[in-house]
Parts: sequence; C-alpha cells; structure tokens
Amino acid sequence: MNSLIVSSSPHIYSKESISRIMLDVVLALIPAAVAAVYFFGGRVAIIIAVSVLAAVGTEAVVQKLMKKPVTIRDWSAVVTGILLAFNLPQAVPLWLPIVGSVIAIALVKQAFGGLGHNFMNPALAARAILLAAWPVHMTAWFKAGADAVSTATPLAILKGIEGSLDQLPSLWEIFIGSPWGCIGETSNLALLVGAVYLLYRRVINWRIPFAFIGTVAFLTWLIGPQGLFTGNGIYHIFSGGLILGAFFMATDYSSSPVTPIGQIIMGIGCGILTSIIRIYGGYPEGVSYSILLMNIATPLIDRYTMPRIYGEVKPGV
Repeated sequence: MNSLIVSSSPHIYSKESISRIMLDVVLALIPAAVAAVYFFGGRVAIIIAVSVLAAVGTEAVVQKLMKKPVTIRDWSAVVTGILLAFNLPQAVPLWLPIVGSVIAIALVKQAFGGLGHNFMNPALAARAILLAAWPVHMTAWFKAGADAVSTATPLAILKGIEGSLDQLPSLWEIFIGSPWGCIGETSNLALLVGAVYLLYRRVINWRIPFAFIGTVAFLTWLIGPQGLFTGNGIYHIFSGGLILGAFFMATDYSSSPVTPIGQIIMGIGCGILTSIIRIYGGYPEGVSYSILLMNIATPLIDRYTMPRIYGEVKPGV
C-alpha cells in the first residue's frame, strides 16, 4: 500500500540555480563589455577585471571573517563587479573600482545577510557613494583616442549643462556605439543583445524594463524644451544608462518587487523619477538614483500588491 506523503512547500521545482542564473547575466553582459573595449580601448578591460577581482575577493574575505560558507562560485560577486565597472567612466584610477567593490559587497550585500537579503542593488549603491565621495573622478568623461580630450555626455549636452547642440551625437551613433559616458553605456545594441538573451532564458521578464523605458520615453516626449510634446523621447531611451539600468539593474531579484503588478509599479516609478531628474534636476542622469529610491520602496510595494492568501480569515471575524 502506497502512503500519501504531505510535505511543506515548495512543490514546484526548477532546474535553474543561483549560479546558472548569475552565469546567464554574465554571458548577457559580455557583448557590452566587448563593445566598451572596442570603443574605449584595452584599459576598460583592466577596470572590469580589477572590479570583478575586488568584488570576488571581498566576498570571500568577508564570509571567512563572518564564519559563513564561501559562495564565490555562485557568480553573484562577478555580476556585481561587472555592473559596478559598467557604471564608471573609462578614465577612473584603478583604486576606485576596488573601493567601490568593497562597498558594494561588504557594506551593501554581506552586512545585510548576503545574497537575497540586500535591500538595494549593490553596484548602484556603491556608485552613488563613489559619486558623492569622488565626484571629479566619477564625472571625468574623455573621448577615446590617442589624444584623449575631455568631452560632455549626450545627456549633459541635451540638458544644456555642457557643450552645444552641434556636438550632440546622432541617434544611430548612440544606438550602435559611441565613446561617451560610462563604460556600460557605450553600445545600446550590445546591451539589447544581452537583454534579449535574458528574456529568452527567462532570467528576467518584460514588466520592469518595459514599464521603465516606456515611462521615460513618454514623459521626456511630453515635457519638451519648447513646451508640451516637443521632447525627443527616443533619444532619451538610448542616452545615458537607461537600457543598462532597466534590463540589468532594476530587475535585480533581491531589491525588486515579486508581484507582477508590483513590478509594473516599480518600472513606472523608476521612469517617473528618472524623467524628473533628467528634465528638472541639476544632474543630467537619473537612472541610478531612481532605481535606488524604488529599491527602498519595494517592501511597501510588495505589501500592498501581494495577493490574498487562499483561506485567509478576514480581520475581525
């Protein structure tokens, strides 16, 4: 006679593992890394390598000191190191990604319990701290070449902070690839290739990135420099770190909502905050800060969008 065995959840199993998911993210970031090296030169590869090694090393040391199992083989620290490097200018001194990786792993990730417990994206949190502590290094934009010269980013030109409109690169240039901005912003085409891979592998879903990008496109078109409906929403999509942030950082499992409606709310919230900062703020880019602010709001979003548990008793009954 066969016995009926009743066990606790989960009852649905998946072949996916943390290391497989993180490896997929690494593979998805490779096209953008190759494009960055092509447009900026070999120094970018060194920055990425230093950032990754510092992140992995910090994770191992911190876990050893905290007497925890060392989990550097799950690839999560590698992902953090790459994303941090992608948020740095190509001219930063090599000690900066080391400091950033230590902040991201030790302060933002491990101090709150490790993978799955961080309440905000470690790479973006580290970027925000680096920008506040060393703003000169973090805003040193140089156009690649034998005679590298300081240059303004497309968003700074568009906002009128630096340069003139005749210096603005074409939409095709910023889509295919151009040597402006952070390392990870070099080629939107390369980023989208990686994004398609993640969507195909079902590592991420469409809700957060599409809601994020769509909101930015609509608001930056609606609120234009010459009045309503005079903005260039398409240009804003491919300028700065919107594609990188929407597909690779706002979708972080630990710091984004778990419910479908919550994910759409987060994407729209990120889009609104990014647009406000880009249009009205003193800083030309708002992707990083918008994601961090919505990361903080994630527990509240989950609380009010979580479906009612089956069989739950109404309060007061």
